[in-house]
Amino acid sequence: MTETARMWMELAFNVTYLLVIWALVIAMALRLPHLPADQKPLARLFLWAFGLLALGDTGHVGFRVLAFAQGDINATVSLLGREVGLVGLGALSTAVTVTLFYVIMVMIWHTRFGKPYGWLGYLLFAAAAVRLLVMIPAANQWNNVVPPQPWSLFRNLPLMALGLGAAFLILRDARAAKDRVFTWIGVCILISYLFYTPVILFVQVAPSVGMLMIPKTLAYVAIAVIAYANLFRPGAALRSTPSRPAPTA
Repeated sequence: MTETARMWMELAFNVTYLLVIWALVIAMALRLPHLPADQKPLARLFLWAFGLLALGDTGHVGFRVLAFAQGDINATVSLLGREVGLVGLGALSTAVTVTLFYVIMVMIWHTRFGKPYGWLGYLLFAAAAVRLLVMIPAANQWNNVVPPQPWSLFRNLPLMALGLGAAFLILRDARAAKDRVFTWIGVCILISYLFYTPVILFVQVAPSVGMLMIPKTLAYVAIAVIAYANLFRPGAALRSTPSRPAPTA
């Protein structure tokens, strides 16, 4: 695939993704006041999670679209007297919001299954804090279109621990409770990391690997669709407390 064809494919996907994810967030917000009281805490967390994700990706995707529109992926804007790369600024915005997204996913697990956070839950919150701290040093080179190694790995390892830890907690308790909705949510998180990991490791030497961000992003859209269909949609019947296996004699 030529560079031009890849650029147009990325642009088309990015714009479509933003339209879909914002439509889902708006639909969630409109439906939230009409939900039963026992569903609102869980629904509100999903709304916050995807609202933050949409906001960060608007920066990430939107600034890439703007850079392409200017004819230069390295296009910059003046911010507080400094020239800041559009793509790098967008990458920083989504790096923050995706971290908060997974923090909320841990909170969603806690709310859905009524389990205490325990040592693992608090360890995942600590991983989020470490991730945000590691993103501060100038060595991250946020102005770069391609994130530098080894700092790309340094800042993504805590995110991987956070996301995979959230998936583990959700899948462990969803399977035990025979909760198909949350089982699929956990599976989608794993799928997103399956495609994201090669990007973290190899995009510096093989830029075309970055196209794996498309299926990774589709996994997030799938989670949003699952949440809306089973919690927000009129007539949705997701119980506030998942069924649990009957005790054995």
